[in-house]
Amino acid sequence: MVHLLFSLMMGTNLLFMLSTICFAVNSISPSQSVPDGTTLVSKDGSFELGFFNSGSSTNRYLGIWYKNIPVRTVVWVANRCNPINDSSGMLMINSTSNLMLLGQNKSVVWWTSSVQNVQSARLELLDSGNLVLMDVVAGTYLWQSFDYPSDTLLPGMKLGWDSRTGLERSLSAWKNSEDPCPGDFTDRIQMQLNTYPEAYVRIGTAKYYRTGPWNGLRFSGSPELRPNPLFSFKFVYNEDEVYYMYDLQEKSVISRVVLNQTTRSRDRFTWIEADQTWRAYSSAPRDLCDHYGFCGANGNCIIGENPVCQCLKGFKPKSQEKWNLTDWSLGCVRKKPLSCQGRDKDGFVKFSGLKLPDTTLSWVNKTINLEECRAKCLNNCSCMAYTSQDIRGGGTGCVIWFGDLIDIRQFPVGGEELYIRMSASELEDNDRRLKTAMTVAITVAAIVSGLLLAGYYIHRRRTKLKEVRETNQNNEAEPKEDLELPLFDVTTIATATDNFSSDNKLGEGGFGSVYKGTLADGQEIAAKRLSRSSGQGFNEFMNEVILIAKLQHRNLVKLLGCCVQGEEKMLIYEYMPNKSLDSFLFDQTGELLLYWPKRFDIICGIARGLLYLHQDSRLRIIHRDLKASNVLLDNEMTPKISDFGLARILVGGDQIGGNTNRVVGTYGYMAPEYALDGVFSVKSDVFSFGILVLEVISGIKNKGFYHPNHSQNLVGHAWKLWNEGQPLELIDPCLASSCMVSEALRCIHVSLLCVQHHPEDRPNMASVVIMLGSEIALTHPKQPGFFTRMESHEEGNQSSSTNEMSITLLEPR
Repeated sequence: MVHLLFSLMMGTNLLFMLSTICFAVNSISPSQSVPDGTTLVSKDGSFELGFFNSGSSTNRYLGIWYKNIPVRTVVWVANRCNPINDSSGMLMINSTSNLMLLGQNKSVVWWTSSVQNVQSARLELLDSGNLVLMDVVAGTYLWQSFDYPSDTLLPGMKLGWDSRTGLERSLSAWKNSEDPCPGDFTDRIQMQLNTYPEAYVRIGTAKYYRTGPWNGLRFSGSPELRPNPLFSFKFVYNEDEVYYMYDLQEKSVISRVVLNQTTRSRDRFTWIEADQTWRAYSSAPRDLCDHYGFCGANGNCIIGENPVCQCLKGFKPKSQEKWNLTDWSLGCVRKKPLSCQGRDKDGFVKFSGLKLPDTTLSWVNKTINLEECRAKCLNNCSCMAYTSQDIRGGGTGCVIWFGDLIDIRQFPVGGEELYIRMSASELEDNDRRLKTAMTVAITVAAIVSGLLLAGYYIHRRRTKLKEVRETNQNNEAEPKEDLELPLFDVTTIATATDNFSSDNKLGEGGFGSVYKGTLADGQEIAAKRLSRSSGQGFNEFMNEVILIAKLQHRNLVKLLGCCVQGEEKMLIYEYMPNKSLDSFLFDQTGELLLYWPKRFDIICGIARGLLYLHQDSRLRIIHRDLKASNVLLDNEMTPKISDFGLARILVGGDQIGGNTNRVVGTYGYMAPEYALDGVFSVKSDVFSFGILVLEVISGIKNKGFYHPNHSQNLVGHAWKLWNEGQPLELIDPCLASSCMVSEALRCIHVSLLCVQHHPEDRPNMASVVIMLGSEIALTHPKQPGFFTRMESHEEGNQSSSTNEMSITLLEPR
């Protein structure tokens, strides 16, 4: 009998334990609870609900955190300002279908206020991280944690207002790392009747950062915010609700947006599994111009200008004295007053590339067009500016601003159009300035045309070139074309370079050295001097002269002239003060200056230069040696492709390639079909471009790349990360604060398309330029060409520096 009773007791206990485990996985019913020490875990194991203490504090809080991330990252807290000072906490569903958090002596610490009382309530932690109290029968939510965010915005969570219920969803930062009670740092969408809503980050009541209004595609203060393979964005604005929300396209990615009281920033983090760390991929504010109203009323903040604050055209500093002392807080005022309904009617000046002004004093209408918007603004004496409410489809709707225009900034790429009201007299002055500029331009053009007609100079130069050619009849591959380039004599270049002083040497390559010089007129040059001991250099030298003399593009280096005198052969280029791309990219200090927008501009510039060579120039040219050291940077960091000594002209408009028994170029950048079989085409340049893009994104050189976990080169490493769903790990860590993830991912995607093994699979450069500059869908890349050669013969393989014009010759063994 005793044994029977014991067996029954053990069975009952076992059944109770099993039922508890079953219910405790991701949900509880009204008859159950979550005491301190137990947790709920979402079905897919992503999130966990339970009690925690923060840092060294002994206070206990009920919160939600990521389950599988070793660094406990709390995303939501219930009792933010009312901690429990021991382990007596317990969460339960009470008799009125509300959640209650109990502390010591069963005191109520925190509770929900659902107005519905149902018979079948259940609390469940969803895979999204949303804690929901639901009516099981009706399938509706009585309450959800996503309606009451803490400091974190998760995918699928709304930030904004529900006009039907009066519910506001906003973020508020923790006071500090140990106290989740809301500080004074908040992020919320401002909603006022008939104004255009936008998100504001505030310190207390003071505006600190503003997103700019939504333009149908993105916030006007974030032109880099575009649809991408990782995130999708949504902004809803109607009579029922207004909210912003983002979602993850790739479910394997873990990402969150956090408001940080300590750093005064709103950061987007992504979890990097390989490094076991959170990496910030975007932050706001990004720079001085992102700080609200930095340049005051009617000021325009422009990064890169000196001073950074400029008055809008038609305005002047309110206090010139303070403005000169870099105190821009008073902003700008109009140079000439508006006449409104006076005899002289006002007009508008169009500004482009702007972050639109604060919409607190604005009016919006979604139905009228831009012309009607202009008329409405012109007929209202208080209207200062107008623009389209939605930029999609050429623009629809209307937004007009009243009073001062506050918190405007200028973007180098992207931004919005804004029509600002000006007085008739100011418009006349503007027209007069334009006419003066046109007159000056016409006059200058006439003078230049007259100079160009100076036939004597051209005739003399051609005669001299003919004499020079005759003195070089024994040189190989004598050029047969008129170069129409200025000729310099040796003494001029020797004087300019201080007799080819070693102090002026910029770099060295397989066929000679490059020197910096200054001509008598003050123009700085880079002189590429062909080595006299080079037995193969003359062909490449004349090839470069013939090619570059016929090429004109902003992304190609400019040839100023040449020197062919006796045994001396030199090319005279424009001087590039920022040296070559590799001197920045592979240097720990230099790479910090290449923030993401600049790297993206460099990638696009190189693509446009290659497109010109392959398709848009008078000749179809294959470069055959595209690499970071052959991309020069001018004083504005504009990329310029250089070193055409190994380039090939394709004869006939339909020819796209050829073959050679003499493989030249640089291993690590060569397409496999060229390196192995000598077959080159426009697609072999595309392959080199793909390698170069990977280097720009990662800051790592393909040749000599080493990874502790595998033996693949940079291309193989990128392919591996892509297939593992971790392409973000390829991005240079120093880009964490400036990188626009969507652009970087698109560049990685395009680069992998460019380095596919078979040439026919690679896009042409026209397609590459379109891919980089648009949001068209991209095909999935196929296996890359992993051609690497650890042993190779290189002639003159010296390291290069500023204005490297070296030609590297490699021949397979």
